[in-house]
Amino acid sequence: MARPESHANNCSEIQEPSPKIPKLHKNGDVSADPLLIRVKKLSDKAILPSRASTLSVHHDFGSAVETKVPARGKALVATDISISTPQGTYARVAPRSGLTWKHSIDVGAGVIDADYRGPVGVILFNHSDVDFEVKLGDRIAQLIIEQIVTPDVAEVDDLDPTLRGEGGFGSTGV
Repeated sequence: MARPESHANNCSEIQEPSPKIPKLHKNGDVSADPLLIRVKKLSDKAILPSRASTLSVHHDFGSAVETKVPARGKALVATDISISTPQGTYARVAPRSGLTWKHSIDVGAGVIDADYRGPVGVILFNHSDVDFEVKLGDRIAQLIIEQIVTPDVAEVDDLDPTLRGEGGFGSTGV
């Protein structure tokens, strides 16, 4: 149940969502909700993706393991979940801004195809000179749902001209 909270000046109320996420069983009809991300826990250490606030565009991924991302190295961090995205969408795994800014942690290989049903792992790159410790339950990445557009490819003899033309890296800068 949502609980109201007041700002210090008592001028408005904010309704926060309930942290409880209902579990739908095999016989539950989930096809009626086209915007549902279906999540299967693969272990008791799995954490359901969750949004930090009602206006968050992403769901945070939690680590299901304790591990170390070595300095200037990388690690595949298990989430122990599998997902199914809404029809016409795919999931993008993006870095968390706080981890990037404070610890130089980035995310690689960030696409989960709509038809993939295996375990979701997050590749973390450590761009710092210090090992990064991942604890069980740490928020390690963001899950962003995006619409799929898959146009056909057609070979052409020429492309339409633009002001930029063939200007490459840095060509639009000062």
